[in-house]
Amino acid sequence: MKTRALARALVSVSDKRGIVPFCRALADMKIEILSTGGTAQQLRENGVPVTEVSEYTGFPEIMDGRVKTLHPKIHGGILGRRGRDEQVMAAHGIAPIDLVVVNLYPFAATVASPQCKPAQAMENIDIGGPAMLRAAAKNHRDITVVVDPHDYAAVVEQLQRPTQSIPASMRAALATKTFSHTANYDRAIADYLSAMAEPHGEPVALSESNARADAIDFPHILNLQFHKQQALRYGENPHQHAAFYRAAEEPAGLANARQLQGKMLSFNNIADTDAAFACVQQFNEPEAEKKHACVIVKHVNPCGVAVHARQLEAYQRAFRTDAESAFGGIIAFNQPLQADTARAIIAQQFAEVIIAPSIAAAAQQALSAKQNIRVLACVHAGAAPRRLEYKKVSGGLLVQQTDEALNHKFEVVTECAPQAAQRQDLWFAWKVAKFVKSNAIVYAKRQATVGIGAGQMSRIHAARIAAIKAQHADLQVSGAVLASDAFFPFRDGIDHAAEVGVRAVIQPGGSRRDAEVIAAANEHRIAMIFTAMRHFRH
Repeated sequence: MKTRALARALVSVSDKRGIVPFCRALADMKIEILSTGGTAQQLRENGVPVTEVSEYTGFPEIMDGRVKTLHPKIHGGILGRRGRDEQVMAAHGIAPIDLVVVNLYPFAATVASPQCKPAQAMENIDIGGPAMLRAAAKNHRDITVVVDPHDYAAVVEQLQRPTQSIPASMRAALATKTFSHTANYDRAIADYLSAMAEPHGEPVALSESNARADAIDFPHILNLQFHKQQALRYGENPHQHAAFYRAAEEPAGLANARQLQGKMLSFNNIADTDAAFACVQQFNEPEAEKKHACVIVKHVNPCGVAVHARQLEAYQRAFRTDAESAFGGIIAFNQPLQADTARAIIAQQFAEVIIAPSIAAAAQQALSAKQNIRVLACVHAGAAPRRLEYKKVSGGLLVQQTDEALNHKFEVVTECAPQAAQRQDLWFAWKVAKFVKSNAIVYAKRQATVGIGAGQMSRIHAARIAAIKAQHADLQVSGAVLASDAFFPFRDGIDHAAEVGVRAVIQPGGSRRDAEVIAAANEHRIAMIFTAMRHFRH
């Protein structure tokens, strides 16, 4: 693929960021500029010489601008193969177009507005733009195509070199980016139309449990696009290749965190950090009530969680839950990391990652003594209803709404009710249990975990392991509360809770043996709350 000097550019953009200085640079290099409508007007008003496409083709824009660039002189100029099609181009008065700078009507932004009507959405489906982009990308052997304003500077830099041309490798990269852009654009349209239309076949009746006002209409065809963020050294194990991708439409979350220091994140670092980040966000109360929360995660499970008015104390309480498991763990905070907390971390444990909304300058200075610790600043996502999560299975994909909910409608089902302090601890433990792998049991006292049992095949075994871990950490379960992510199928879980001194229990309820479990709690004078909402996490 040869490089050649550019003579003519076609510019037609909806997103006009940076377009005037870019086109002014093109004009300074004696590159003729063809343009349309609002783009041509803006260039002209800023003193950039421009030729209207309608003047160039000899055919006016018609149908309120629906037809303006769909013309042989435009598409022939883009698709014409240099060294092969010159004769036919000359016969029809078609001049070559060397550079196509186009971005599309803002369809996704338009339909995101609650006020958007279907007719308005249809008018924001770009036809000429994708056609020109695809034509230019297809012919990138001879044509340079630019769809992203962030690429203007690099293109100008190349054109200002003596050859006044774009290297073949850069044209290929820009073409690849263009096809990804148009694919994402078509995906947004398909998703919108899919949501508007009834799927083929008979509609599936919603079960009673799913017939809710907030039920999601999953599209008949699911289109996803993720952008490669980075290649990873390996996956879960060294023999597995891996990469990290960012969702195209999610501006918040771990994929958009800033790494301030440390080695490159690994596959397992990212998975564990996401679990810690999600858990700590559960404690973002209104500012007037907000306390410091610390979550320590190992192998995607919380091994210690605490909330306190002082950040250092929150960290120390979380660490004491399971100091052994905290070694090499991920530490997440819901508020900016403070210097005394940072100093305590590096003094008493090895951590793989520390993540917080921001890092105080003094804290960053303290952490710089341990350059291998990965330090991330990540703004909390806040409320994000209707987010989806995905799980790959053989030959398919499971899709579900992210488990954002926490039922506030608690029902006391025992003869004795939990006291105010116990209610606080129950609410705390319930938030933590949502992020522990099932079967999950959490013991908590004074807004801190004292024992966590995770990922067991039997719920009673999870309860026993939580008690063993508390004893090993020299923490007292007596007087603690217990949270269970799903119902107790038998009374043995409550009997064990009584043996270790648990005084209050929170669980979803819903077992056929609920009466037996409630009776056991009454026998032991344990207060128990049903939430009517479970939180399995597989």
